[in-house]
Amino acid sequence: MSAVAVRAHLAEVVTKAESGEITVITRKGERVGAVVPIEILDAIEEAADELAAREAELHRNDPTVGTAELLADLFDAPPDSAGSTA
Repeated sequence: MSAVAVRAHLAEVVTKAESGEITVITRKGERVGAVVPIEILDAIEEAADELAAREAELHRNDPTVGTAELLADLFDAPPDSAGSTA
């Protein structure tokens, strides 16, 4: 759904999210975002927390990895297909 259409039909998009439907938002034909049910967002956040905890546990006793370095590695944007960060 285009960003313009989402703006015009926001109440409908929210209702769809409440019923479990994902609405992908596009701009100029490119996917730029999504409106998702809150349960999906909660699951993504929980998975990210679990990943961070596992990564931290792997390096807990490693004196060569500092907290700042660990956090930078965890939250650094992954490279896109061209090799640059987003």
